[in-house]
Order: sequence, then C-alpha cells, then structure tokens
Amino acid sequence: MVKLPPERRAIIWDLKQRLLDIVDEAKATELDLLERFGETERTLGVLDQLTEIAEQAKERFSQLSILQIRIAESQPRATPDLLRLLDDRIVIISDRVPALERSTQEIKADWNLL
Repeated sequence: MVKLPPERRAIIWDLKQRLLDIVDEAKATELDLLERFGETERTLGVLDQLTEIAEQAKERFSQLSILQIRIAESQPRATPDLLRLLDDRIVIISDRVPALERSTQEIKADWNLL
C-alpha cells in the first residue's frame, strides 16, 4: 500500500471532517426550518439550497475517499498522475469548503435559526 505523507493525510482527514460537518449542519438546518416554518412557497427555495449544500459536500467527501482508496490500492507506488489529481482535488475542495460553510450560516442568519 502506498503511504501518503502525514501532512497530506492530515489535510485530507481535516477536509473530510469539515465536509461531514457541512452535511450535518445543512441537514439539521433543513429540519429546523421545516419544523419552524413548514414546507411553503417561501421555504422551498431555501430547503433546495440546503439539500444542494449537503449534496455538494457529500460529493466532495466521496471524491477524496475514492482517491484515498485508489492510492492505497496502487502498487508498488501511486502514479504521479494520481497524486497530481489528489493534489488538485485538495486545492479545489479547500477553496469550496468555506463557501459551503458560509452558505448554511447565511441561511440560518436570514431565518433567525442561530
């Protein structure tokens, strides 16, 4: 099995935890919004946004997991292309995570769900 450097593994695990937290927060906010305001014309768009936030986070979590598995299965070592792909995904996901986190917080603030 190919071992990634500890720093890169730590970055991946941190991103995956943040992505899980985004899914959890988006789904909890969705439930809170439904319980307080119900499913109305006014809330439907926001509920869709929260679902999309959770889906984007899940997709990115899966991308990282799949790459981890592919690298672990690479013998005797991961190809440079695979490692480059991992690095590219880390950069893209690292850039996207704060926006996903903010989106849920903005929805919570707009609906006084803080």
